Amino acid sequence: MTAAQGSRSIEDWPEESREAARLVIDRYGEPDEVTATQLTWHRRGPWKRIVATKTFYRHDFPVPHIDAVESVIDYRVPVDKFSQLAGFDGSVVVERTAGEVSARCHDEQANLLALNLMHDIVTGAKTVPEARAYYAQEFADDRRRKPTPYMEGLRFTPGDGNAADPDVRVLSDEDLAAAVREGEARG
Repeated sequence: MTAAQGSRSIEDWPEESREAARLVIDRYGEPDEVTATQLTWHRRGPWKRIVATKTFYRHDFPVPHIDAVESVIDYRVPVDKFSQLAGFDGSVVVERTAGEVSARCHDEQANLLALNLMHDIVTGAKTVPEARAYYAQEFADDRRRKPTPYMEGLRFTPGDGNAADPDVRVLSDEDLAAAVREGEARG
């Protein structure tokens, strides 16, 4: 498939994911990559990548909705913050080795909200309960057509591609060579 076929490729998707993908197409145009099950845009808006998928997930925080659009940024999360982020929102995903964080929701504004609150948790500006309460308040304010500053854009500068964390080596070359020799001896 070619990128120009992105809009046509979602015609057989479930209504929920088709609607979410349409919002991204309307904002950023046709995707850069198209498969039968996902559309991908690279370097659009503040995002490293945006992925709309045919498969969607039910998500009840803060109210029942579906998650079908993932917005990805470069961002290094300290390891000691992973559990807090998992407790904040299960649709915020940290990829330590890749140095990426993503949020998956129905639309870009909800992903902005989640990632801005992720940053607040990482920097200590908000606790998990404070971030969850703020998320619910801003979500409701959006429906009230009141100001929603965390949904307007990223309130921080994402990483520049150097956020990857390759971890630390724990086996020396000698340890690895000894393990190989032991494995060969066992046959």
